[in-house]
Amino acid sequence: MSELVTGDAVVLGLRPARLPTRALAVFIDLVLAWAVYLAVSLALLSAVASLDDAATAAVQVALFLLVLVGVPVAVETLSRGKSVGKLLCGLRVLREDGGPVRFRHALVRGAIGVIEIQLFFGVVACAASLVSARGRRLGDVFAGTLVVRERVPEASGTPAPPPPAWLAGSFAELDLSRVPGGLWLAVRQYLMRAGQLDEAVSRSMAEQLAADLVSCTGVPAPHGVPAAAYLAGVVAERQAREAHRTFGPQGVAPVAPAGPPQAAPSSADVSPGAGGAFGSGHPWVPVSGPPAESPQTREQVSEPPRSTGFVPPS
Repeated sequence: MSELVTGDAVVLGLRPARLPTRALAVFIDLVLAWAVYLAVSLALLSAVASLDDAATAAVQVALFLLVLVGVPVAVETLSRGKSVGKLLCGLRVLREDGGPVRFRHALVRGAIGVIEIQLFFGVVACAASLVSARGRRLGDVFAGTLVVRERVPEASGTPAPPPPAWLAGSFAELDLSRVPGGLWLAVRQYLMRAGQLDEAVSRSMAEQLAADLVSCTGVPAPHGVPAAAYLAGVVAERQAREAHRTFGPQGVAPVAPAGPPQAAPSSADVSPGAGGAFGSGHPWVPVSGPPAESPQTREQVSEPPRSTGFVPPS
């Protein structure tokens, strides 16, 4: 992907957490984890004191992996990137493209965190965070994640509108697996800042990002679709796929593509209502067939004919 300079869009999009705040959150998590580990160890080891040394060591290793690795990974996965320390400090772990973390991201972060934070007392993590431009430690680099601040002032920019309804379903067959996370992040930041940019600058950036997406997917954009609408449609398709994988088909309402507007029937396509579905009271009914039945239609069909005041002779 080509480099894209968006001014302060990165600051308004995802704000990386500073090292002191991250260190405080990690310290809180470690204190809680080690307190639980020591309490469970004392209770469990006293129960298995009759076992030999090898069995006791195996129990200690299993307990260490369960409490100090498994529990933090589970908490970070279920809370979508938050732990107790991050919750208190207003931080959250996200993917590089701004999406929520999954189990594999939390597992990589937790496994490498044992080495760089607990084994080396945080020295490796602090050095990596100082070297990284966005303050990422080795676990974030290998997992493709980023720790950001949530307690920030809301940006004054107006988000870009959702994609037009006539674009729904146009990108269902698009292969988005080759689009890198950095490009997704740039597209999301552009869509959030599009309302604040100059019209010419916004159009140029949208065309550049759309060209990058086309080069990654290998499928040209639909003819006549503006670049901004194309970006919004592709992002909406990706979000729908993420929701489908996370919540299943029951949690995602199917969106049918909107068809072209139907033209009103002309006089050549209709005939007087003697043979129409609504009787003589509705003189213009399409010849192609009766309209869809509705409650109002049923009432009109089922009501008795009105009296005309004419009484036949006896």
